[in-house]
Amino acid sequence: MATTTTLSMKLLIDTKKNRVLFAEADKDVVDFLFSLLALPVATIVGKLGKESMCGSFGNLYASVENLDYKLVLPGAEKKALLQPTIVPSAATTSTSSLLLPAPSSERPKSFFKCSRYYNSICYEYVTDSSRASCPNCGTKMTRALRYVPPPAADGTGGGQSVQMGSSTGGATAKGFVQGVVTYTVRDNLMVTSMSTISSISLLNTLAVTDFAALQEKTVQLGHTEGLRILKASLQSNTVLTDVFLSKKRPRRCA
Repeated sequence: MATTTTLSMKLLIDTKKNRVLFAEADKDVVDFLFSLLALPVATIVGKLGKESMCGSFGNLYASVENLDYKLVLPGAEKKALLQPTIVPSAATTSTSSLLLPAPSSERPKSFFKCSRYYNSICYEYVTDSSRASCPNCGTKMTRALRYVPPPAADGTGGGQSVQMGSSTGGATAKGFVQGVVTYTVRDNLMVTSMSTISSISLLNTLAVTDFAALQEKTVQLGHTEGLRILKASLQSNTVLTDVFLSKKRPRRCA
């Protein structure tokens, strides 16, 4: 299920060279970019499609998909490899999670006991796979149990947070970076704090001489753009240009 969250950032574009010099971004955008570092490889392959992956991870993904279940050990699940559990990172918030919205609390977890649960020893074992066999008697553990979620400690359903300094008055802020700072995101996704001096220095570094050719453009960053940034970051050093300016066909693997 895709999230409906949409972020925005301001691009500075060199119209002569049709390239993004850098973007002006807030905390939510930077938290999103940093949260990409916590994605498991299988999650990335699953979201981008195994056919679009450079290298061989797509082949590994397809191999697990196509593997005969007769070759899978009892108690093991393909889903554990193909759809690994996502542990929220420090940068993951309800706003920054463009690609991984929080799982619905309405979807219950499933646990099973041995069908011979009346045996005192079998009663001690529980599993989250109905394909598992009881370690005591070898019977399939197919008797379903009902999962009861624990109450949230703060009554809000939990969530990742990080304690900020005095700039927030001692309050707990969610995410990874401070929200009182504006950030510079370069075309290659290098992120730094923004200032007038740093912006001028960056323009000099990028050898910009024709300031009349510079143009500001505000772009929206949603689920689709998030996927495109993820894909481009694995293939390119001109990510923002590829995602927001390039009209070329998507880059193919060699």
